[in-house]
Amino acid sequence: MTDPSPLAAPLSAASITLAVRDLTGTAGFYQRLLGLRPLPGPAPGRLTLAGDGPLLHLVHAPDARPESGHEPGLFHTAFLLPDRLALANWLHHAAAMDVELQGASDHGVSEAIYLSDPEGNGIEVYADRPSALWPRAADGSGIAMFTRRLDLRGLMAVATAHGPAPEGTRIGHVHLRANDVLAAEAFYTSLGMAVMQRLPQASFLSTGGYHHHVAVNTWASGGSPRRPAGLAGLLEMELRAADPETFARVAAALRQGGTVLEEAPDLLRAEDPAGNALRLSLASEPALA
Repeated sequence: MTDPSPLAAPLSAASITLAVRDLTGTAGFYQRLLGLRPLPGPAPGRLTLAGDGPLLHLVHAPDARPESGHEPGLFHTAFLLPDRLALANWLHHAAAMDVELQGASDHGVSEAIYLSDPEGNGIEVYADRPSALWPRAADGSGIAMFTRRLDLRGLMAVATAHGPAPEGTRIGHVHLRANDVLAAEAFYTSLGMAVMQRLPQASFLSTGGYHHHVAVNTWASGGSPRRPAGLAGLLEMELRAADPETFARVAAALRQGGTVLEEAPDLLRAEDPAGNALRLSLASEPALA
C-alpha cells in the first residue's frame, strides 16, 4: 500500500502567510533554519520563501501588535521533511545554529521537533513513519497519536551529513489555536475533512487518509473572542484543492457557511469560526504521491 502523502489528497495545507515586524530578520531565520529560498515578492514589504513550492509568505507589519497566545491564531506550522535521515541531518544543522528547541516528541505517526521563530510563531519540523506503523484507534475510527519523549541521541546517530531541510520539504500540516473545538471541527468537516483523532481540547483532521492536514486546539484559547485584526502572526492559511471538482465543492461549502471574504477565479478567501483566515486555491498540477 502506498503511504498517504499530505499533498496527494483532495484538500491539503499548502502555505502560511504571517505578519512580521522584522521582515529581514524573520526571513533570514527561515532561510538559515530550513534552507528556504526567497522568491521575488509580489509587492514591496512582502516576501515569499519556497521549499517544495512556495511555503511561507511574510508581510512586513512593523506596527502589528504582539499576540498573547490566548487568542485564536497559529499554534505551529509543521514542515515535513522527506524522511527520517533528512530529519536527523537537519537536527545536527539546528544544533550547529544553536537554535533553542522547545520540545521533541514521538507521536507514533511521526517524529517531531518543536521550536519558534524570532517573533514567537510556532514551528514543527518532522518526518513521518510509514503508515503501516501508525497507531490506530481500537474501533477503526482513525489514528491514535500519542506524545512520548523523542530519543534525540538515537535520531542524531543516524545522520550522514549536516544541513538544512532538503528538496522535497513541504508544509505537512498546520495547527491552529481555536476558541471552540467543536465549532472548528464542524467547519473543517463541512469542507470535506475527516476527523482522524479527537481529544478533549483538540481535533486532528485530514483528507486522503493522512494523519492530519489541520489541527485545532483550545489549550490556551478556549472561550476567547474571534481573532482580532492588527495582530502579528497568522494572516492566512492556504488550503489547496487537488482538482477543480474539489475546489468547487469546498468553495460551495464556504459560500453556504457565509464565511467568504473575497472571491476570484481559482481563489477564495474565508474565515473559520475563530476568525482564522484561510485561502482556498486550486493546484496548478495534479498532486503526486
